[in-house]
Amino acid sequence: MMEMRSMGDKLEVRPGGMVVQKRDPNEEQTRVPPPTIRVRVKYGSVYHQISITSQATFGELKKMLSGPTGLHHEDQKLMYKDKERSSKTFLDVVGVKDRSKMVLVEDPISKEKRYIEMRKNAKMEKAAKSISEIGLEVDRLVSQVSALESVISKGGKVAEKTLSVLIELLMNQLLKLDEIVAEGDVKLQRKMQVKRVQKYVETLDVLKIKNSVNGNEQPSSRNQEERYPNGHSSNQNHRQQPSFPNSRRSVGHFTAAAKQQQPVVVTTQWETFDSVPTPLPVPPSNNKTDTIPPKFSWDLL
Repeated sequence: MMEMRSMGDKLEVRPGGMVVQKRDPNEEQTRVPPPTIRVRVKYGSVYHQISITSQATFGELKKMLSGPTGLHHEDQKLMYKDKERSSKTFLDVVGVKDRSKMVLVEDPISKEKRYIEMRKNAKMEKAAKSISEIGLEVDRLVSQVSALESVISKGGKVAEKTLSVLIELLMNQLLKLDEIVAEGDVKLQRKMQVKRVQKYVETLDVLKIKNSVNGNEQPSSRNQEERYPNGHSSNQNHRQQPSFPNSRRSVGHFTAAAKQQQPVVVTTQWETFDSVPTPLPVPPSNNKTDTIPPKFSWDLL
């Protein structure tokens, strides 16, 4: 029982329900810090002396060696006792002591991997920047689409060339997006921009159809007919002009029409003529100035 009580005094229950050994609040103050050791690292023909705690890891030692050696910590390989040590291994665990010697070599494979990763990250940054620039340009074009949509929805008409140019500009942005090679989050951003551009291209196609319909609904005779001050058109005045059947133009028109409507008669009975022509009678002279022959009295003879 005494042992159980003594163990109960040394244990405590954590908030998660786990029973652990009770911590001493004065332990942090009374704990002795780990000793500092000096490690000699050879890189090429040069030795570098580094002061570090014995409980540090090889990864922390590599970061401290990046300054004097000029090597990236991911491109380093530390050899201790002819074995490569992992960056997560502690120095005191493998027996590193004060004035211990190590050898530093450059890892070409790690360097190549890091170089490839850097190029990949640079491409992703460039792709993200390009997508951002395309997004700003699409925002500018979308404002124009909204303005045209407002005009056409109210029954107005815009130039068809304006719609065609706007569609072409959006298609150019779509081609730019297709040329971008991306991965991960950048690829998702590109996909969202592509869907956005396609949506507004389809909207412009619909507006193009509505715009043509609005143009056909407007009466074409409005621009062709001449308006008079009394509100009547010239065609109506022309229809209301009275006709004059007794005029010379009307008579000539009706006579010509009547002549054209008379049928043509064809016959085989020929008219006979005399062999000696009959003398034509002399028409009486109407001239009042003709002289009258004198009359003689035959009784005198």
